[in-house]
Formats: sequence, structure tokens, C-alpha cells
Amino acid sequence: MDDRALLQHLIAGPATGDALAGAAGQTRAAVWKRIEALREAGVAIEAKPGRGYALSQPLDLLDAEAIAAALSAPTRARLATLEVAWSIDSTNSELLRRPTPAQGVAALLAERQTGGRGRRGRVWASPLAAHLYLSLSRSFGGGLARLGGLSLVAGIAAAEALQGLGYTAVRLKWPNDLVVPDGDGLRKLGGLLIEGGGEYAGPARAVIGLGLNVRMPASAAASIDQPWIDLSGLSGKHGTHSVARDGVAAALLERLLPALDEFDLAGLAPFLDRYAAFDALAGQAISVHGADATHQGIALGLADDGALRVRLDDGEERRFHAGEVSVRRVQGASR
Repeated sequence: MDDRALLQHLIAGPATGDALAGAAGQTRAAVWKRIEALREAGVAIEAKPGRGYALSQPLDLLDAEAIAAALSAPTRARLATLEVAWSIDSTNSELLRRPTPAQGVAALLAERQTGGRGRRGRVWASPLAAHLYLSLSRSFGGGLARLGGLSLVAGIAAAEALQGLGYTAVRLKWPNDLVVPDGDGLRKLGGLLIEGGGEYAGPARAVIGLGLNVRMPASAAASIDQPWIDLSGLSGKHGTHSVARDGVAAALLERLLPALDEFDLAGLAPFLDRYAAFDALAGQAISVHGADATHQGIALGLADDGALRVRLDDGEERRFHAGEVSVRRVQGASR
């Protein structure tokens, strides 16, 4: 019995150390060590007198076949591969190590990332069987310069997928965050990371990584230094049905894959109005932090190339590109 099977036993209900040891063909001490390893990976497991080991909160495991079965036939046809890894350094890193599919999209999910990454080298908390860690690998025509708007397109598709599942509060924070407004501030729900390479004016490859908070364990939450939210919290707040990660993964793929096709064909232009519907910064006072200076102003939405338009406090309008800056909303101020 591997760790996945051990978790399946606990998902079914509490189990004593003796029962788990018998099912695994191991000693109780060996089972205890594996329970401890699962706890270190982010799974909250309690030891209850008279009942044995039990999960502290609901948990489900991803199933590639179930995800594929939930997709429409056109979306399944766009997939070159669909895999679920148990534990991996990073879904993006793994797809970057592999050849890009000649046709279609390679999709890779993982139950756990040991080296999950966000934008600008930040660590992405990736506890076991808690969230969605999804990466897509695809080739694009038109050269590297066209890929600048890809995180915006992927964010739009993800936000539309979540809205379709009933999470209507989800918004986008330029350039790559899924957020939920909370009073004057924003709580982070997910983030995108685009990596790749290719020729300046020829074929390019991109790996689109999405991390989405689904059911945050308390142990992982303690290490996060910014306001966050997960789908489970949104479900409780808005009465949405309970969160099944297979269903969320399928909904994301259903939106992401055709959006990537449309972007490859027509670029960013068809997506600008769709982005505006989710823009959490438009009309808000923001601070833009660059390598050498911080600028204050009002966000005005996207430029045609995906840059952020900002009316600075001195009245000048400037455009900022994602690779150059980070942006924060200034609480309590908008126009």
C-alpha cells in the first residue's frame, strides 16, 4: 500500500493503526512513520482514542481519468496528454524538461509540489492533496514577442471557469493573480506563471502554470505572508456546493484550452474586453514598484499590448509591463 492508498483508506473513514498495518503488510511503527510523513507534507491527520487515525478536514485525490471524462469531446481532442503526478518539484519545471507536443497541449497536475514557484522567484505553498497545481505545455506561432499577454489570457480563462462554477466574486489583479475583493483589500486565490522560450520571430513554446487554493491546511496557512482565500472558504461564504478538485480541474481545462487556441490565432485583442470584466485594479489607487522607483497613481486598465495603464499622481499617463514591476492596491482609495 503506497501513500495514495493509505490516504484513500483515511478518506473512507477513521482507521486504527492495526487496520492500516494489516492492509499495508507493515508494522504499526512503519505506518506511524508514514502518517508523520503525510502530516509533514501538509495533510492534517488526527489520532482519535478508540477510533484510530482520521482526517481533520475533507480531502479528495485527483483522478486523470475522471477529469478527462468530464471534458467535452472538443477539449479532449485538444489534449496531447493528461497526467496526475503524486509528488514533483514543480509541474512547470517538469514540462519544461519534456519536449513540447507537436500537436495539442500537454497537461500535468500534481498532488504536491516540493519546489512550487510563483512570479519573480517567490515560493508557492504546495501542500499535499490540498490545492490545484496545473501546468500546460504548448507551442505558439509568431515568436516570443507575442507571448507577453499569455498570463492575462490564462487568467481570463481561469476566472471565467470559476465564475461558471459559481465563484462569482473572483477577479484578476494584473498581471497574473486570481483574487477576491475583501473590503478595501484583495485576497489571493491563485496565481499564474508563464515560462518558455523559442525564436524571436519564429516558433515559441510556453508552459502555463496555475496554482489555485482549494482547501488550505492550517499548517500551510501559517507560512503565508499575504491575505489569501481558498475555494472552500468561498463555498462557505456564498453557499456554493462543496469543492471537488476533479471538477474544478475539468472546468479550468474546458476554458483554458480553447482560449490558448484563440490567442495563438488572434493574439490579445479579443480578450481585452473580457479582461475588463474581471479587472480588480481599474479605477483603484495603486503603487507600482520597479527596480529603481515606486510610482503612485490610478489604474486605468489594459493597453492593447497587455501593459498596465496608470495615471500617475502628477497627471502623466504611463504604461508598465509585467516583467518590470510589481503592483499593490492602496487600501481605502479609488476614483
